[in-house]
Amino acid sequence: MANNAHRYRITVTPVESDGQPCSGRCTIEFEHSCHDDWMRILEATQRQRGFSGDERAALVVGTKLLSGLMLQHRKDSDDLFAPLRPHMPGFIQGLKQRNRDNGTA
Repeated sequence: MANNAHRYRITVTPVESDGQPCSGRCTIEFEHSCHDDWMRILEATQRQRGFSGDERAALVVGTKLLSGLMLQHRKDSDDLFAPLRPHMPGFIQGLKQRNRDNGTA
């Protein structure tokens, strides 16, 4: 891992219909490294129109996880992400442009 990488622990816990976390062994937890500071990115997207706070967080974390996996496996001979590669840069650029348009560059 590079010295300038940020490490994140991602926890996914199903929520019961009453809003309480599930009980028992139902939580998935894993770590991911990324050169980007996700907290700063989340702060920069606070004014992203059309998304709730949870949706913005899911968008940032999901995009960063997917981008990281795509980067890590870019040289695989059976690249699962090959169909997405041509589209990802435009998608990321569109998100950044929306942030600039909303004054959150």
